[in-house]
Amino acid sequence: MVTSLIWGSTWLVIRDQLGTVPQTWSVAYRMIVAAIAMFILAIVMRQPLKIDRPMVGWTILLGVMQFGMNYNFVYAAEHYITSGLVAVVFALLIVPNALLAKYWLGRSISGAFILGSAIACVGVGLLMLQEYRAAPMGGTDALLGLLLVICAVATASVSNVLQVTPKVARYPTITILAWSMFWASLANAAFAFVIDGPPVIDMRPGYIGGVLYLSIIGSVVTFPLYFRLIRDIGPGKAAYTGVVIPVLAMILSTIFEGYVWSTLALAGGALVMVGLVVAMQTRKA
Repeated sequence: MVTSLIWGSTWLVIRDQLGTVPQTWSVAYRMIVAAIAMFILAIVMRQPLKIDRPMVGWTILLGVMQFGMNYNFVYAAEHYITSGLVAVVFALLIVPNALLAKYWLGRSISGAFILGSAIACVGVGLLMLQEYRAAPMGGTDALLGLLLVICAVATASVSNVLQVTPKVARYPTITILAWSMFWASLANAAFAFVIDGPPVIDMRPGYIGGVLYLSIIGSVVTFPLYFRLIRDIGPGKAAYTGVVIPVLAMILSTIFEGYVWSTLALAGGALVMVGLVVAMQTRKA
């Protein structure tokens, strides 16, 4: 519930980060602050920080996938579609998480999970059809936004499942997160400099507060909880946090972004929620 409620609000905060500051630098700032805070958390909790050479490579891969590519895809997607819709599509993380867990870790998938996932996918399709019809220029922006979110889901799913493999899981979650965020902060800063030049900062209290909220609350508080969930109940069920997230995100999008609910959008949103609930009926992680 903690991760769901916090992440349900982060999509709207990300929207405010898109303005004066290029999205690449907004992602870089978020990860720099998060990495520092995660190392402090590791020290306070007396978690080991030493990792062996093979683990350096794994944490680089996890950091680039989860906190680099995933975040940049999400921030880019919110240029084209509302934050609520991004959250709804991202809720389908449950599908690739379960599939990768099946083929990489040998976890089973139930019939209820397959049925629920199919229903949810139809719901997302209706939501995106609504966006396509409502968008100017034939809905190109809506399709581009959808493609970017799908890329974000793919990179997040790979990192979700990788961190629960035996080679990575032998280290504490906070240790893995601290080093992953460290490498991601370096990679994001380098990427931002190459793509958008020297750092740009927005001194608005709202922007600075947003960076701190996304870094501390949206990353340092939630990811240790979420990654622990993955280890405890498996990648598929851990992604069930996505059932609550899009509901809150769409409510906030309606209030602050002026999202208008058509009959098609209502049907799509309802199908997504019903589908994810049906998928939750599976008894195995």
